[in-house]
Amino acid sequence: MKYEDIDLKHYADGREAKAGISAWVDFYNTKRFHRALRNRTPIAVQHDGAAALAGAGCGYVDNARALPTDPQQQQQTQPLAA
Repeated sequence: MKYEDIDLKHYADGREAKAGISAWVDFYNTKRFHRALRNRTPIAVQHDGAAALAGAGCGYVDNARALPTDPQQQQQTQPLAA
């Protein structure tokens, strides 16, 4: 957003910036195609459900459960040095 909108337009005031950024976010979510989403828009993916992209080789990864949140748990899973 910064490089594609804000830096190029140099908004004069907050009201102008709010309208311009809102229009850019709408474009980004509804009209701009994303390679990571198999050349689809984010709104189309949300409408169809992110599960449609899982396993499709598009870069969608859901490994939140694999990441430990407790530092002690993380230390316990590391192998001990011999």
